[in-house]
Amino acid sequence: MPRLYVVTWNVATAEPPDDVNSLLQLNSPKKPDLYVIGLQEVKAAPLKFVTDLAFEDSWSHLFMNTLAPLGYIKVSSIRMQGLLLLFFSKLEHVPFIRDIQVTYTRTGLYGYWGNKGGVSIRLSFYGHMLCFLNCHLTAHMNYASQRVDEFEYILDAQTFDTKNTPRILDHKVVFWFGDLNFRIEDHGMLFVRNCITSQRYNLLWSKDQLTMMKQKEATLQKFKEGPLDFQPSYKFDLHSDNYDTRVQKTWFGFNGKKRKPAWCDRILWRVKPKSSLSEDPNEDDQNQEDPKKQLEEQHKDEFPLKLSQEFYTSKMEYGISDHKPVIGIFRLELRKIYETPLVQVSAEGEWSADFDALITYSLLQTFPSSAWDWIGLYKVGFKSVSDYITYTWVKDYQVSFTDELFQVYVNKDEIPVLGGECVLCYYSSNLQCIVGISKPFKVQESRVAIEEGLVPENISGLDETVAS
Repeated sequence: MPRLYVVTWNVATAEPPDDVNSLLQLNSPKKPDLYVIGLQEVKAAPLKFVTDLAFEDSWSHLFMNTLAPLGYIKVSSIRMQGLLLLFFSKLEHVPFIRDIQVTYTRTGLYGYWGNKGGVSIRLSFYGHMLCFLNCHLTAHMNYASQRVDEFEYILDAQTFDTKNTPRILDHKVVFWFGDLNFRIEDHGMLFVRNCITSQRYNLLWSKDQLTMMKQKEATLQKFKEGPLDFQPSYKFDLHSDNYDTRVQKTWFGFNGKKRKPAWCDRILWRVKPKSSLSEDPNEDDQNQEDPKKQLEEQHKDEFPLKLSQEFYTSKMEYGISDHKPVIGIFRLELRKIYETPLVQVSAEGEWSADFDALITYSLLQTFPSSAWDWIGLYKVGFKSVSDYITYTWVKDYQVSFTDELFQVYVNKDEIPVLGGECVLCYYSSNLQCIVGISKPFKVQESRVAIEEGLVPENISGLDETVAS
């Protein structure tokens, strides 16, 4: 059963810590299959934001550099100003992650700047439609209703270019997480802190605003959450486990109140109910008329999906922000709708920079292939789809084909002189994802380069990539 690890963290414009091993629990014997990481308040000064658009931000780099050596690649990401959402997968699952789309919704400052709002990634995982929504909602105690309004606005505003799941709640599973900014009402500072110190968190639950709003808001009632059996994740002194002790300065110079601790940072989920429990009374009639909908309903029964949460807590050891990160670990119990990749791809014969190389591939299932499809050569342990050594267009460099088998060539000048362990990945332009991965193979060192003394002093940048 696949395991999913979700992180939410308001990083308060801080630069990343030295390592995130503890945050991602990398020493655990049970390694997750998927990592979903949602950050808020990533530093987004105008110059910084433009730089990040071109070169990836420092947080993305840290997570990619940490997870790639362990066999995870960044499958998708989206950033809107301070909001960042990253989706990582073990390599073995990548050909079965399809239909990837991302979108965003601004709510802060009348929707113009994007300091508040939501970013989402939706995808098909072995045929099951999943959606991940990372939100940063309005702050302060008195705006609980506005936070709910913002969430409902995001749900209404975000649409995807597909017939079956055009909206977030159409997906089989939705994860909603982020700095949702709900506070603890009524109780005084002393009572709240005493409950935390004595670990009697349950005494605070009834006054948690999100818990209170769920009792009267139908949209919130669709979502589940694990027990808040951990320290509230906000607000801390920097580099400390102490809740807010600093005197706040107001605009007019008077001392403001210290912030009460609160579970601002949350992870919730929703599994779409069966059609018999449909929220739309007209949906069953529509399903009877629409063959595609009927097939979908059959899939729900034939390919069920169950979700359970194994762990939910705040990670107290990180102090670079006034928020502590919160993690949730889930188990996906699912029957795979498909188990065969769309494309089988392999390296033919020996590979080295001394001669042109051949790639063989075959289509195992019908899919919308394109002249813009390409096959990339990657170092084993690559970080993302764009982290290729070189690539070849499947149509432009085709040298032979039959009804079932195709061959394309790779120019020897594109092959790394130093060689190394590599894989080939077939990328579908229409589906915007990798649909086939070869077995790892060895690219040999160039004999000619060795004889002429070109290794290792005068190697190209491509070889430095492989050698690193």
